[in-house]
Amino acid sequence: MESTQNQDHTAVSYQNVVVMRHADRLDNFDPCWASTAARPWDPPLLEAGRLRAFQTGRSLGHSLGYPIHRVFVSPFLRCVQTASEVVSALSTVDAAEVKVSVEYGLCEMMNKVAFRNDVAPKDGNWGFNITQLEAMFPTGTMSSNAERVDKELPQWEESFEETRDRYERIFKELADKYPAENLLFVTHGEGIKVAVSSFRKDAKVYKVGYCGYVQLGRPILKKDQSFITGEFDVLTDSDQTGVSYNITKPSHQ
Repeated sequence: MESTQNQDHTAVSYQNVVVMRHADRLDNFDPCWASTAARPWDPPLLEAGRLRAFQTGRSLGHSLGYPIHRVFVSPFLRCVQTASEVVSALSTVDAAEVKVSVEYGLCEMMNKVAFRNDVAPKDGNWGFNITQLEAMFPTGTMSSNAERVDKELPQWEESFEETRDRYERIFKELADKYPAENLLFVTHGEGIKVAVSSFRKDAKVYKVGYCGYVQLGRPILKKDQSFITGEFDVLTDSDQTGVSYNITKPSHQ
């Protein structure tokens, strides 16, 4: 983050947040996969998806113009594998230290719209082994002292409204928790839609590609030990980074 300082010793800086969808999920290309999978609700990436994630991470490292300090990721395997590739790629471009945390609040919509053919676990046990997920990241990147904002998964059959509220809340709470750092959230398609529509009220997202992402930015004022945060702006134009949205025109009275 770049910063300047006013005469009253108030530091003015800018916080950047990138919100990214996971890469190509296996079950979208192999319809039979879920019928024999031990965890049909949690598909991995295709090998092509891993490559897309790595290439996207390398592109981010070259194009953003600022370092990513922390990565927060949904516990679903496709997101963890995506984030692992992105973090590996960032390390080849920028030597800055990146810290990673699994965050329950970034998970998929927990309803039957998101989980086709009723593949959700019948006993309600999603079986996420956080230790195993953390082991998928490059050595030394896991944040040892980061406390999750959401301590557990959302309740099953949350509504669209509850999902949107959750994503908007988790984006803001994580950003507020680390106001002096640039963040990357690796999440699901609905999360990208919320990232745009929450901070640009006249935008309606109609397409989010694999590894599609949007950039958000806001001013941060620091005086003494306190932070005053501005509002996030959507910095990414439609169709530039795998996310397409329309701008709604206000109706004339």
